[in-house]
Amino acid sequence: MRHFLNSLCASSLLLALSACESGPLEQRKYSPTITVFAHEPAQKIAPTNALPAAVPAGMVYVPGGYTQVGSADGVAQEKPAFWVLVKPFLLDQHEVTVGQFRAFVQATGYKTEAEHFGNGGVLDETTKQWGLKDGANWQYPYGPEAGPAAPDQPVTQVSWNDAQAYAKWAGKRLPDEIEWEHAARNGRNTRTLYPAGDSLQVQGRFTANTWNGTFPDFDRQTDGFHYAAPVGSFGTSPLGLADMSGNVWEWCANYKLTYADIMDSVAVANSPTTERAQRGGSFLCEPGWCHGYRVSGRAGSTPETALMHVGFRCVQDL
Repeated sequence: MRHFLNSLCASSLLLALSACESGPLEQRKYSPTITVFAHEPAQKIAPTNALPAAVPAGMVYVPGGYTQVGSADGVAQEKPAFWVLVKPFLLDQHEVTVGQFRAFVQATGYKTEAEHFGNGGVLDETTKQWGLKDGANWQYPYGPEAGPAAPDQPVTQVSWNDAQAYAKWAGKRLPDEIEWEHAARNGRNTRTLYPAGDSLQVQGRFTANTWNGTFPDFDRQTDGFHYAAPVGSFGTSPLGLADMSGNVWEWCANYKLTYADIMDSVAVANSPTTERAQRGGSFLCEPGWCHGYRVSGRAGSTPETALMHVGFRCVQDL
């Protein structure tokens, strides 16, 4: 069954775990680029952070380092907080755009899952309910009657499977949500609510596209947008990344699991979930119901789901 609403998401682990591992561990090699720790390491070994010879256009170098993932003050799915060591990587500066996705479709003839299904998930602001809208797809994310999306807007109505296909074509991959949070914390464990600080306004200027009002009743649009904004409309984080808060949720590579399972291979191996993680919040988020655009905010959905407020960005390994 296709899901319309983002469910609460937790972190991933590799499912290919050693058969000899069981129960909680103090630390584990989570992936080739990430080590997780049950407690803050007593000694932190500085990672190798030599800059690559060239950073591809449109990407940002994310230095490796230690980060505390999650939030002790957050909601249940963000607990318990834990430490990770992340190797450096390259991350798209902004969400993949409609124009970039169109180049992929034109080069490959790819057809998205929303196009195969004939519809995508759209919020009806009259009924204030989510539903499947005929004709909604990456070109018409809110439905055909709303007109086509501009080339510089983040591509949405793409499923996790669609995002995976694009990333493979581009010679990249989707980020694990641990990598995503490390980047949102500016690669140096910044402990603010958002990448740029504890407020969405800096000197009177908005730094993110979110819902300005009471969802779903009214949106004052004081940040200048009601739906998705062109990528980069709100500047960049200290690390140089755009739209890490708000605009559209972003698919991540990993499965939706609980943080409590991270150090427990038995719990991970037995997890029945098929949902994939999403990060960053969207233009539909506001603190009264979804403060998902915080650095530690999380969501998830099944891999075939396509929604009007979910897109993605990609990682390139060094």
